[in-house]
Amino acid sequence: MASRLDIRRANERFHTRTGWLDSHHSFSFSHHWDPANTHFGLLLVSNDDVVAPGTGFETHPHQDMEIITWVLDGALVHQDSEGHNGVIYPGLAQRMSAGTGILHSEKNDSWTLTGEPAHHDPVHFIQMWAIPDESGIRPGYEQLDINAELALGGWTTLASGMPEHGNQRAIGIRQKHAALHVARPRPAETREIVTAPFAHLFVARGSAELEGAGTLATGDAVRVTGAEGQRLTGGPDGAEVLMWEMNAAISMA
Repeated sequence: MASRLDIRRANERFHTRTGWLDSHHSFSFSHHWDPANTHFGLLLVSNDDVVAPGTGFETHPHQDMEIITWVLDGALVHQDSEGHNGVIYPGLAQRMSAGTGILHSEKNDSWTLTGEPAHHDPVHFIQMWAIPDESGIRPGYEQLDINAELALGGWTTLASGMPEHGNQRAIGIRQKHAALHVARPRPAETREIVTAPFAHLFVARGSAELEGAGTLATGDAVRVTGAEGQRLTGGPDGAEVLMWEMNAAISMA
């Protein structure tokens, strides 16, 4: 069966804007609801968030969800009811397993932990939620700096629960059918996407050309059913691309 590519442009995303938050949603989220756009593969949420300094998401609950956060610019403070706290910065992969239930906050106030002077810079990050392969697990947290791996070029596995990635340096997720990869192709540099039943590509910055899809700009995404290793080429200024590899999909029955 030939691959099916569903291109979703940045300006087609749901948009939430408040005094402190500018958020674009790839799927139905919060009061934005479209029954035809609830998920792809095992991915339920892919939010592109910019949070003003000194503000953020106050303490709120989650359950039975694998939540991965990837910071593009600035610093995000995570604190949760399991006692984890820290500053997430570009190149630091972070995962929270909500499991049986967890409370956490995410704020742009890194000076509260570092003791450095307060800053006036927004934080820009992508947050993604994937369904775990088992409900009711114990809540958990993991983070890992992968800047050295990213500097080597190619695809870097950011997070995975797939057995074949067991020897790779990445954070773990409780979903054996999914992995998240990131690449930063330079201008005219080519990478191949995965071969998998489902692949979700998101251009976090820059632009790229995807075989069969054409030019993808910042904020554009492609949902590939039956991915076959199509070529992805960095645009004039290069790109940063997040790619979900998924061997299963959520059953809506």
